[in-house]
Amino acid sequence: MNWNTKSFYELTHDELYDLLKLRVDVFVVEQNCPYPEIDGYDKVSKHLFVEKEGQILAYCRIIPPKVKFDEASIGRVITHESTRRTGIGTELINRALEYIASAYHHPNVKIEAQSHLQSFYGQCGFRTISDEFLEDGIPHVEMLFEEKK
Repeated sequence: MNWNTKSFYELTHDELYDLLKLRVDVFVVEQNCPYPEIDGYDKVSKHLFVEKEGQILAYCRIIPPKVKFDEASIGRVITHESTRRTGIGTELINRALEYIASAYHHPNVKIEAQSHLQSFYGQCGFRTISDEFLEDGIPHVEMLFEEKK
């Protein structure tokens, strides 16, 4: 397996196509949620993904501090159906947190998580900081990861 962290402009055409296809396949088709998948954050984000034999197995987008929130953010977290419940999602989040701490020297990370994934993100060190709200018809909560002092 090959882990990659690339800017939008470092992605190959094939990588970009495969990342967007996976995001649409899961977030739009599988979750039956038509929404604006291309939202303007991709060009300023880092794209963390793992691939094996040309297939993307897991992906997330890392948004720098002061772009979406004061804190850095992780979004579009996704695992390919074949790799769910294998631990790859936890490894993905841990690698994203390590990248943020190293690249931005910014220990806090804010996310908008689908409500049913609060336990998963909680195991990764996030805590819920908002009431539930609807985002594109799906219940979400804001969660925060804070560096341990």
